Amino acid sequence: MQSEINYFCLPDLIKSYGGMFFFRIKEYLRYKLMSRHRKGHGIHSPFVYDLVSRVFRNKIDNDVVSKIEQVRRELKRDKRTILVNDLGAGSVNNMNGQVLRRVSDIAKRSSVPEKYGKLLSNLAKQFGGTGVIELGTALGISSMYMAVSCSGSKIDTIEGCMETARLAENAIRNAGIDNISVHCRSFDDCLPSLLNRRESPGLVFIDGNHRKEAVLKYFNLIAENSVSKTVVVLDDIYLTPEMKDAWKIIREHKKVTVTIDVHRMGIVFFRTGINSNHFVVRH
Repeated sequence: MQSEINYFCLPDLIKSYGGMFFFRIKEYLRYKLMSRHRKGHGIHSPFVYDLVSRVFRNKIDNDVVSKIEQVRRELKRDKRTILVNDLGAGSVNNMNGQVLRRVSDIAKRSSVPEKYGKLLSNLAKQFGGTGVIELGTALGISSMYMAVSCSGSKIDTIEGCMETARLAENAIRNAGIDNISVHCRSFDDCLPSLLNRRESPGLVFIDGNHRKEAVLKYFNLIAENSVSKTVVVLDDIYLTPEMKDAWKIIREHKKVTVTIDVHRMGIVFFRTGINSNHFVVRH
């Protein structure tokens, strides 16, 4: 039955993915033309200049990177198949958000690349002192990058799929990282309780749901429960036209003062006392 469904959906799949391919190419070329300030030069905001020149470019321990990347390589070699319950954007060929996927494919397609893992690690080190919340654990690669740089803080990561959450917990345990808690619940159920804790999070990473309405709902909830020093990172801001629209709306949120666009990710600040602006930074 599954193969018949995929067969009859093939023309729609080609049309859909073809359009997405050209959309992503266009947005990437636009980013390459517009992005500046690779080392911070020419940025007139002292806060953003310091962030780009020091935090973005900070080196992290090669042994730490090697350990996490070894976990990734092992997951990429894992040919087991699991039933993924996708509570987020899903896929046009999924039935009710459920699909059989190889672990290796999840590792290749759903985990942040090393380059952006390092960026998340540096941001967590700088801003994650009061704790980190992640929406969308996948196999735990991004969780581990954030956890190793702020070992004195707790990383709460939410994953809606039980099979994926189990794999992430095993990977995290095998890496010897002990400051990550994986919550196998929906974002709607888990996020409010995490945000209602006494102390606001220092860093929030939003991934795992790429619908405009959902992204805006989670961002608004986070904004309401955040303080001036809270930083929000959104993944895949140019994955679809919906995500691009959501990113534009978030940049215009009344509480947002500064945003930084590094193409794959958008970084949002609520800082008071600094001039509002939007920066497109080459990364």
